[in-house]
Amino acid sequence: METITIDTVRGPARVDLDRPGTAPVSLLVLGHGAGGGVDAPDLVALRDAACAAGVTVARVTQPYRVAGRRAPAPAGHLDEAFTGVVRRLRADHPGPLLLGGRSSGSRVACRTARELGAAGIVALAFPLHPPGKPEKSRAPELDTGRPTLVVNGDRDAFGVPAASGAVTVLTRAGETHDLKRDPAGIAAEVVAWLRANGWAN
Repeated sequence: METITIDTVRGPARVDLDRPGTAPVSLLVLGHGAGGGVDAPDLVALRDAACAAGVTVARVTQPYRVAGRRAPAPAGHLDEAFTGVVRRLRADHPGPLLLGGRSSGSRVACRTARELGAAGIVALAFPLHPPGKPEKSRAPELDTGRPTLVVNGDRDAFGVPAASGAVTVLTRAGETHDLKRDPAGIAAEVVAWLRANGWAN
């Protein structure tokens, strides 16, 4: 793993970059949850499985977390920082671009996918709505026109999106929002989806 710092309009972001042992098939850029970090079990498991399948994986720590704050920055600031990081990474990593993350990070990936020209999106624990407020749906953010894989637990208090159009939804039995029960199983399903789309070996 290589850790690099990338300056963005919202301050420095940190990137943990893992390269496969062979020529990379694609680049997968992942963001973290609102109050968490890039060492969340599902993100680490996906990093390991994707790298083993020929994918370069970049886990992005947002500037507010680099600065030591737990309260998330506004959505627009998150998107600006993520966009700046991805554009910098793309200069060194040609090939298909995949965006993703868990919870808040998956929302950022969806919101920036069109502008960044992503080939596909991996949304782990996509927070469909705030807990107890299903009327505040964020489903429109998933409507990017890009192939999107959503992996949510059936006990997620933030809800489970419905499959539609280019959006495939995998619902994991017994999992809550943290997706901690079987991260390796989740990663295997994501890599199978990447492979089916030609983005992994």
